[in-house]
Amino acid sequence: MRPTPTLVRLGASAVLALAALAPATTVIAHSPTSGDHAAVKRIFVIMLENHSKNTVIGDPNAPYLTALAAANGEATNYYGVTHPSQPNYIAAITGQLDINQMNDNAANHFAWPNLVDQLESAGRTWGAYMEAMPSAGYTGATAPGSVALYTSKHNPFVHMDDVVSSPARLANIKPYTDLAADLASPQAPDFVWISPDQCNDMHGGVYATIAGHPETPCPYGNGVDDANDAALKHKADAFVRSAVHTITTSRAWTGNSVIFVLADESDFDGAATSTDLWADVSGCCDSPGYGIAPALPAGYVLIDNGSHPWSGPFGGGKVPAIVIARNGKGHITDSTPYNHYSLLRTIEQVWGLPYLGYAADGANVRSMTPLLEH
Repeated sequence: MRPTPTLVRLGASAVLALAALAPATTVIAHSPTSGDHAAVKRIFVIMLENHSKNTVIGDPNAPYLTALAAANGEATNYYGVTHPSQPNYIAAITGQLDINQMNDNAANHFAWPNLVDQLESAGRTWGAYMEAMPSAGYTGATAPGSVALYTSKHNPFVHMDDVVSSPARLANIKPYTDLAADLASPQAPDFVWISPDQCNDMHGGVYATIAGHPETPCPYGNGVDDANDAALKHKADAFVRSAVHTITTSRAWTGNSVIFVLADESDFDGAATSTDLWADVSGCCDSPGYGIAPALPAGYVLIDNGSHPWSGPFGGGKVPAIVIARNGKGHITDSTPYNHYSLLRTIEQVWGLPYLGYAADGANVRSMTPLLEH
């Protein structure tokens, strides 16, 4: 089982350095984009896990994802914000990063303004669909049962204080099995987030919190395209194929609706190298060390045991990013550096919402609207 990297606070100097890294809860109002972008009807996000762009797009074990990228928009320089998983999910709906909570702790909660606040303030509806989540509004760290296919670290909404305190908002976080019926309804959400379970998101390594359950039915891959890794890609490829079909054949697929298919961060290779246990810490767009300084506060180490301190730039690595616009131009590539802050900025721009956190930094965080044009 892979260790869960955490950041360890080791000294007072780290506390002082936090001020340079921690973003303000920036909210910048702006006018909605005119023309084609204003016509974006619905936005869907499908978030996959822990794979680099070059291990997915073009890989024979991911034929559908490869074909999808070849037929639609592709952001060829899209990065995770950082490592590990949970901070990337939080960044995507808040535009923020907390250096003290760069881990996968299920107890992490955030009082920050978030995308749910924005959508509801603008009169837009939303729904989050989590595969293997046992019931709507479930707030447990993992699903009860024999294997932990669902995990809250891949569900950013249940880490928002003003979501978990609201029964009405929690009711919008549903098992993935509810998606098809909701999209068939006249009241289909304007914004839809989809997190596959850990067998179908390429993460694998389904570890239960209950002792005695093996890492089955989808163990981690120990190397690119080994038997386990290949199996994970096949599962994710099939999931995305099914999800895209469900969306694009539904009554909700109208106007210039758009689907973003992304991965949260690049591969976890487990090697004790100069980049800790991650294969890639490249980044952009206000990731730690890429537009904000310092990279990591002095006195912090990433690994639990502190044996391999890493204080350099700490992006989330280059990941696959496919953009399917219903009224799009077909195949188009965009080499602009983007990350999950860019995803949030794009949603905010096309719907005329305030910019949150680092999404407000237009000098470093660009909108992905070129991939949405007719």
